[in-house]
Amino acid sequence: MKTDLLLITPPFTQLNTPYPGTVYLKGFLNQLDYTTFQSDLGLDVILQLFSKKGLTDLFNYIEEFQVELGENSTRIYSLKDDYIHTIDPVIRFLQGKNSTLADAIVQDGYLPEASRFSELDDLEWAFGTMAFQDKAKHLATLYLEDLSDLIIEAVDENFGFSRYAERLGRSANSFDELYQELQKELTYIDHITIAELEKLIQNSQPKMIGFSVPFPGNLYSAFRCAQYIKKHYPTIKISMGGGFPNTELRSLSDTRVFEFFDFITLDDGEAPVEQLLKFNNQQIEVTDLKRTFTLIDNKVEYINNPLVKDYKFSEVGTPDYTDLNLDQYIYVIEVVNPMHRLWSDGRWNKLTMAHGCYWGKCTFCDISLDYIKVYEPIAAKQIVDRMEELIATTNNTGFHFVDEAAPPALMREVALEILRRKLTVSWWTNIRFEKSFTMDLCRLLKASGCIAVSGGLEVASDRLLKLIDKGVTVEQVAVVNRNFTEAGIMVHAYLMYGFPTQTKQETIDSLEMVRQMFEVGVLQSGFWHQFAMTAHSPVGLNPEEYNVINHSTEIGTFANNDMVHEEKTGLDHNQFSFGLKKSLFNYMHGVGFEIPLQEWFDVKVPRTTIQPNYIESVLISEVFITHKPTQKVVWLGGIPTMEVRKKSKKGRTFENAILTFHTKNNYLEIVLEKEEGEWLIDFIKELKSSDKPISYQKMKQSFEESTQSDFEVFIYSKAMNQIKEEALLIV
Repeated sequence: MKTDLLLITPPFTQLNTPYPGTVYLKGFLNQLDYTTFQSDLGLDVILQLFSKKGLTDLFNYIEEFQVELGENSTRIYSLKDDYIHTIDPVIRFLQGKNSTLADAIVQDGYLPEASRFSELDDLEWAFGTMAFQDKAKHLATLYLEDLSDLIIEAVDENFGFSRYAERLGRSANSFDELYQELQKELTYIDHITIAELEKLIQNSQPKMIGFSVPFPGNLYSAFRCAQYIKKHYPTIKISMGGGFPNTELRSLSDTRVFEFFDFITLDDGEAPVEQLLKFNNQQIEVTDLKRTFTLIDNKVEYINNPLVKDYKFSEVGTPDYTDLNLDQYIYVIEVVNPMHRLWSDGRWNKLTMAHGCYWGKCTFCDISLDYIKVYEPIAAKQIVDRMEELIATTNNTGFHFVDEAAPPALMREVALEILRRKLTVSWWTNIRFEKSFTMDLCRLLKASGCIAVSGGLEVASDRLLKLIDKGVTVEQVAVVNRNFTEAGIMVHAYLMYGFPTQTKQETIDSLEMVRQMFEVGVLQSGFWHQFAMTAHSPVGLNPEEYNVINHSTEIGTFANNDMVHEEKTGLDHNQFSFGLKKSLFNYMHGVGFEIPLQEWFDVKVPRTTIQPNYIESVLISEVFITHKPTQKVVWLGGIPTMEVRKKSKKGRTFENAILTFHTKNNYLEIVLEKEEGEWLIDFIKELKSSDKPISYQKMKQSFEESTQSDFEVFIYSKAMNQIKEEALLIV
């Protein structure tokens, strides 16, 4: 098979699902009739390494070269027969093909144990909240991490399941260190990687090879692979694109990079890759390339022909997972964190609702770059069309929408379309915690299959949220979190410390806000990140405005994004890292709320100034909900039954309608006036049969024409409030 383009994601991204870069490009190129083949090379390497043959080769290598081992690795080596005997069944279990092994893993001491299992003393109490299969996955993950520790010590210090030689790519202002590393002999992992690469080249016979490099941890392997291709297949052209070059290599000038790659593209890959393929087929000149670095006359040139237009997001096609071995991915549970479990356990089809970010203002974010700046949503029907296509081609109904922040209005339309088509799907995405997420909207999203959302609470301080230009307040976040939680949707918060001008007091007060949200149950998962100043963010572009000193004043010849900086106040935010993360770990598991905040830290910190019941008081403040005429009415239940009963009072006879509602998990009986009951049943039938959503205004008009009664009195009555809690949504 000869292909126009071989697309490769180099080691290592994640074990449970393909990273979507190549998947998106393949779907696009299908429309242009190019032949492509794609591979997650990281998965191929992991499956070779963690196999009976792979471990046998590893232990033989350690014995042959008499590798010196520390105490923990010596224990693993001494148990080598147990590891060799168990590895294939464990991998099959983690691939979902051998579920009955869970009993042996949990109950029978089936797995050999090294230092990673010492963590179980700290985590044993958490397993009470984990399913049996989850506990087995977590133990199997520790087993693999023990083997990973052996690999790092014995054969390759740069090894990591999702990051390989990451330090060589992170903040690599100069290409020198990476270049020197590439002059060394191949490492043990390199040999496996190159062997798998050779298989790919032989099978696909490509004219061109493109590497998608999303993270610093993929960079070294991409260069190693390119080095091999240049040496053994000099006629094959090689390109690199993806998240890492998009953010880090925008000012690339080091000619040595082009000893390995012929082209490096930036931003959306569709138009640049199409132009590269045309150029490789001698259909266009080099001057017709799009957002591409290449070497001309021994000088790095950036070519961006303005006459070559980008494709609209609606035109890029449906992602295509063909060629990827979807049944081979490994579902692990690395840490007992609800959202991290979603990231690493189970395979998710990746889709995007809208290109870019509809907010696009956060001052820590790379909002000057196209992948954030250029906001372009597509129609809900097209999104759900793509979902149905992916279900048909992958037999998988789980979706991760990888938006920067999914727009609430579009999420509503997607949910309505999913319900209209009666699809059974599970999905999750990133959001902003904005007030558009009402209780009814959250319940609609849940009904459509939404299981989780993640969003940036960042620093839980109104002053700093305003400085970040987040467009939310702590109070607003708490209310939105409550709405999601009560709808049954898990909430994960990205948390930040060390934002410029943040004080000790604000750090502790932010932690107290987070503590209270966990304690009252409106937040289920979170993770603290230390602020990093990047070159393309408002803070990085204007550090003086944020009272920070920029120490990255020179533009390097290789990567330029992360910037070394310090607070003018001299405050070292690293000192808060341990305490913030330790307390959060406990809060996620429902313990430690009574411990004074200062006890989590090994440095002196101030007492919080936040009232201990602040979040609770926010949530119990009643807000009268009004509805807009343009809002849409949704019915989630079936058709209720109605019985008319006569009632006499003071010589007068009244007819009441007794309506009985059955929902999936509840039964409800309410009493309305006969006319109201008859109208409601007719209106519910209209809702269920209509192809188009019905507005709140039309509902009001229909009621008042039929009953000659005041709709506002009716819709806010006790009976209708009961119905709205069960099945009637206004979104």
